[in-house]
Amino acid sequence: MSYQYEGERNKVFLESNQKMFLSIRDRARGLLDSAGAFNLASVIAGCSGDSWTMIACVDRLVELGEIKEVAREHCAGQYRIFVKTDE
Repeated sequence: MSYQYEGERNKVFLESNQKMFLSIRDRARGLLDSAGAFNLASVIAGCSGDSWTMIACVDRLVELGEIKEVAREHCAGQYRIFVKTDE
């Protein structure tokens, strides 16, 4: 079984995962301010919980337009790169 955002998305909205989401969002903002980009592994480092929920938190930030993924072919998930949106 592999990660599918559609199947994990609702977990982001659970009360028990809101602290995780906000922590990942704050870390993403900090990494963008200091480096201009980040990879998936660096933004979820130090979080505890379900790995797929952590990934879903990052994908939710993409969905909200707060960050965007740099398109790359044949990239392992932990090496996905994200930058600020143009907005």
